[in-house]
Amino acid sequence: MRRVVDRLGNAHRPTFSVEFFPPRDEQDEAVLWRSIRELEPLDPAYMSITYGAGGSSREGTIRNIARVATDTTLVPMAHLTAVDHSVAELRNVIGHFAAVGVHNILALRGDPPGDPMGDWVAHPQGLNYAEELVRLIRELGDFCVGVSAFPYGHPRSADLDIDTTYLVRKLRAGADFAIAQLFFEAEDFLRLRDRVASAGSDALLLPGIMPLTTPKTLRKTIELSGATPPRWLTDRLEPLSGDAKAFRAAGLDVVTELCERLLDEGVPELHFYTFNRSKATRELVDRLGLRSPAPPLAVSAPS
Repeated sequence: MRRVVDRLGNAHRPTFSVEFFPPRDEQDEAVLWRSIRELEPLDPAYMSITYGAGGSSREGTIRNIARVATDTTLVPMAHLTAVDHSVAELRNVIGHFAAVGVHNILALRGDPPGDPMGDWVAHPQGLNYAEELVRLIRELGDFCVGVSAFPYGHPRSADLDIDTTYLVRKLRAGADFAIAQLFFEAEDFLRLRDRVASAGSDALLLPGIMPLTTPKTLRKTIELSGATPPRWLTDRLEPLSGDAKAFRAAGLDVVTELCERLLDEGVPELHFYTFNRSKATRELVDRLGLRSPAPPLAVSAPS
């Protein structure tokens, strides 16, 4: 059994992981698998596939994460949300993951379908909180469980103290680690790490990183972080919006600088959101020296 937390705990140098989203059609699936195969030789600590916005694309997640478990050398982590699922359905999905060799699950409550900021309505026989999902997964087997964290606080949390309380409750319910949603500056993540430590938890926190290769990825980072980007960042990137090559070069420089700062602060792993493409992630892995070292070449004895 290959558990994410063991891969991270045994790492002798900083490592990385990658996240994909489920394909919408056969063409998307071909793109997804080309990227998976291109990243596989770099031996990321693990790879994950999201559960789809609002719980959509579930079948694509389940099918493809099962294929990763059976057809690749990668360590798979499945995302799972409580959206529109009864407890019985959740048990069934979790059991399926175990049956195909997926023993790592990222437990998320999930967003309301159609409107991420809409009112949350649980399934009548379902769950209300990620904390409950963590406990359910733990009850059903020897799974490694991750949860999400929010450097700027979850949009529904009244303040950062309350948000930290809920995060620590998820961790104490049985989660092994937390992956932070997107942020703009290393200090934003480091303050989150300090808040969790001050609350008495020593659980592992991992930063989520989006390669900034296009104006679209910058807009997506702003959307997912729920925060206003710092002025220095928009001043640096927005003037380049009309020049794709210049924007990509500057964006990857920004992300490289962010990652270097995090690694200097002892962060053991960087979690890259790939947009189902591999090139930018491969470039960042090379820049940061995260690629697994190649085995030594065999030397023939002299005849």
